[in-house]
Amino acid sequence: MLSTLRNAWKVPDLRKRLLWTVLLVFIYRMGNHIPVPGVDTSKLVSMTSQSGSIAGFYDLMSGGAFSSFSIFAMGVLPYINASIIVQLLTIAIPSLESMQKEGEEGRKKIQKITRYSSILIGILQTFGMYAIINSYGALRDTSKLNMFLILLTLTTASTFLMWLGEQMTVKGIGNGISLIMFVNIISRIPNTIFQVGNLNKTGSVDAVQIVVLAVVVVVLFLSVVIASLAERRIPVQYAGKATSKALNGKSSHIPLNINASAIIAIIFAMSVMKFPAMILQFWPKSKAYSLILSGQYSIFRDNSVPYLIAEFVFIIFFTWFYSQITFKPDEMAENMHKSSGFVPGIRPGDPTARYIEMVLGNVSILWGIFAGIIAVAPMIIQTYVKSQALYFSGTGMLIVVGVALETMKAIEAQLVMRRYEGFLSE
Repeated sequence: MLSTLRNAWKVPDLRKRLLWTVLLVFIYRMGNHIPVPGVDTSKLVSMTSQSGSIAGFYDLMSGGAFSSFSIFAMGVLPYINASIIVQLLTIAIPSLESMQKEGEEGRKKIQKITRYSSILIGILQTFGMYAIINSYGALRDTSKLNMFLILLTLTTASTFLMWLGEQMTVKGIGNGISLIMFVNIISRIPNTIFQVGNLNKTGSVDAVQIVVLAVVVVVLFLSVVIASLAERRIPVQYAGKATSKALNGKSSHIPLNINASAIIAIIFAMSVMKFPAMILQFWPKSKAYSLILSGQYSIFRDNSVPYLIAEFVFIIFFTWFYSQITFKPDEMAENMHKSSGFVPGIRPGDPTARYIEMVLGNVSILWGIFAGIIAVAPMIIQTYVKSQALYFSGTGMLIVVGVALETMKAIEAQLVMRRYEGFLSE
């Protein structure tokens, strides 16, 4: 990785892109320290320290901006949720599906719809966030004017982050939105180490528990790296009559890596599990609040056995579902047939589509089980060691490793492209 970055720094264009990325990340981190007035942040810190709470989830994804309630407290979650929802709607709405097949122009139209949808979702999420901090008594001023200012500030800042992420994508290297999430989670590492050190000093945990925590983090990290690099390859043979000389009589493969689908599945599963709590914060004294969030058998009660089982099942389902709509076995089989390609031992057409769907289903379920273990196991261990550190080592680690590998691949692709350009210019 270091050699890749060193080689990229030697190329003037890539060096400019790297500097742009660092500059935009610096601007974002500066904004994380601009507080929203009228909020008692001392009460927010106690909220985010609660294991598995929705406030802790917001704080993780915003890089600590929620606990300090800065203007970027909502992070890029509205844009992520909007992207997922729009992608799911492309299956249900024929006009969106046809738009997706229009190439670059269709992609721009869908991107525009996603932007507007993220603003609407951002407004809804700011209402939920306002209700959460209000229910904990963190607001010094509960007037309607102050509520409007907080909602306007958070929604505008979230929209600015969406624009900033797009600028990173265009002028920098890698996916800007993913890089923002990457920076958010990485920025929590010093605080995590400090928390673990305090637990040892105060006597809350002993040295053995610290060692257990370190071993869990290392094992999770190695498991995530190995799984993220793994792929299931479907062999493809191209007939000798293929028009492309590059594929004439050659064998290839279709690589299936479900890492991105698993990350989306975890985020979406968490959002589904936290959504009732966010809505019911508006009515904290209602019977529905006590029944749904505090009931003995409620699946929405944080860190309860039904909650962990429900989230585990949701992660498996969303991993499978998102993989099916992302890879699209029917289109893969059709494109393969057009290129005179076939899977050895499988007839072209519908049998090939069914075979790809079967393999994709098996891989996505296995990946969903792995992602579910990664997401749920830290919550179980948190009952043993009370620390938000394990929240990072589970869900956050999947995101960090996935984004790091994706960014390195983007840099390597840029290096390869520029080597070819240099060869052709000579």
